[in-house]
Amino acid sequence: MGSLADTRTLWSNGEGRKRTLSGCSSDSVSAPLNLRKVSWRQKIFLRVASPMNKPTSMQHPDHCDVMDLLPLSPRTFDPSLDPLASLLPTSGDPFTGKRPKRTAVHYRALWKTAIHQQILLLRMEKENQRLEASRDELHIRKMKLDYQEVGTCIKDVLAFWDRKLSVPGRAKVVPLDKEEVHNAISKGVPKGRRGEVWLLFSQQHRLRHRLPPGRHAPDTPYQDLLKQLTAQQHSILVDLGRTFPTHQYFSAQLGAGQLSLYNLLKAYSLLDTEVGYCQGISFVAGILLLHMSEDQAFDMLKFLMYDLGFRRQYRPDMTSLQIQMYQLSRLLHDYHRELYNHLEEHEICPSLYAAPWFLTLFASQFPLGFVARIFDILFAQGSEVIFKVALCLLSSHEGEIVECDSFETIVDYLKTTIPNLTHTQMEETISKVLDMDISKQLHAYEVEYHVLQDETVDAVLQSNNSDRLDKLEKTNNQLKKQNMDLLEKLQAARQKIQSLEATVGNFLSRESKMKHMIRSLEQERQSYQKTIERMRSCLPQDALADVEMTHMVKPAQGPNGKAKPTAKKP
Repeated sequence: MGSLADTRTLWSNGEGRKRTLSGCSSDSVSAPLNLRKVSWRQKIFLRVASPMNKPTSMQHPDHCDVMDLLPLSPRTFDPSLDPLASLLPTSGDPFTGKRPKRTAVHYRALWKTAIHQQILLLRMEKENQRLEASRDELHIRKMKLDYQEVGTCIKDVLAFWDRKLSVPGRAKVVPLDKEEVHNAISKGVPKGRRGEVWLLFSQQHRLRHRLPPGRHAPDTPYQDLLKQLTAQQHSILVDLGRTFPTHQYFSAQLGAGQLSLYNLLKAYSLLDTEVGYCQGISFVAGILLLHMSEDQAFDMLKFLMYDLGFRRQYRPDMTSLQIQMYQLSRLLHDYHRELYNHLEEHEICPSLYAAPWFLTLFASQFPLGFVARIFDILFAQGSEVIFKVALCLLSSHEGEIVECDSFETIVDYLKTTIPNLTHTQMEETISKVLDMDISKQLHAYEVEYHVLQDETVDAVLQSNNSDRLDKLEKTNNQLKKQNMDLLEKLQAARQKIQSLEATVGNFLSRESKMKHMIRSLEQERQSYQKTIERMRSCLPQDALADVEMTHMVKPAQGPNGKAKPTAKKP
């Protein structure tokens, strides 16, 4: 019997009679038959039954029966091989060519068999879809893990990790033995189960170390964060194409890798508003996505940032990164003095070459297999692994760096030559990192940094205090001078006020005199008015009329248009 794809190809267009499911060629089958109208049961049967070769000499081409559509071999028909043959009557009379009449029992049996076959086909279809999805998932997983592994795991190591990963409820069980885990890591971690191993390390770390309440990551679900908008969207989109541009999982523009990376960076920028998004986090998130799903990568990113404390180096002030650069310089000074002096002679500080190493955890410049091994040790031992890797890389290339005699050649060697490690160099570096312990030195250097910072601040404050006293004295003298000027202005203003007050007093006295004069004139006018009234009462009526007529007559005008003066009566 052929594959399910052959079945869909043969029967989806109603031309199943052209070939059999066993894959016979079109030359061994007959031409298509013109079917008469059939019942809906027969249509279902035709969709699921196997095609056959119809002998044209036994029947008219315009008539087709169900028996003609039963599965036949291209050459012969063996009833014992046909699953439906036992349900149908045998062939008819060889002399007349007629077939016996079929009963309802036969058709019912055919119908049941057709239903069973249809159910089988549906199940095969679902299984085929599941297999296709599984193939796509395997293809994506293979594409993610397309890098050269550093070191190979032997069977004993694979069995060890299988046992540890198969423990039920491993997030709540007794913590693993550190020495046992250290030995297992030194022998390697299986690439296919590396993400599970990292998750196991994070769970074990949380069993041993409890963060203070104020340092816990916000408990916002990943899916809820994806529904929100971030102000860092433009920066994230710009850096998507710059993150692992040569890796096939991230190289496709807005492909599956870039979309997953965008979701992860967006979710973290919304979760940690203080850090938001910083260049370098994208490479760390990309390494996580290569080995696990988005949800798991988001949880591991929170573990790196909060539990292991890497978020401090991504803060806007980057104080933690400055401390790390100081610690690296102190390590070079104490353990590789010649290299330290050579770098200091050419004024090359660690931030020129080591800042990308710390911000991307070596993922931006070094091979993925090497970076994956660094992450193996990082999740097991903590942030000091970054210092150990940097110190081992610099020490293993100390001779070549000292031979460089200029600023440009040294920086070029540090940025381009060191990352191009051979497979042997990577294995040797990992081996040295596993055997190194610098935790006490790092702690001492951090304390030393803070002490020096406080001393520097005190010295600056003292120097600032002397300068401040001088400035205060100058300011005081200026203020005294300004005060004297203001006093002189105040005295002049007071004198002016006094003169103005005297002027106002004069105006007030004159005003009172004028008011008194006005009152006297008013009294005099009233007395004159009374005198006039008495005089009018004493004059006769004729004289009074003449006086009134005199006042009513218009005065004569002179030659210049003015009124002529009239003689006053005595």
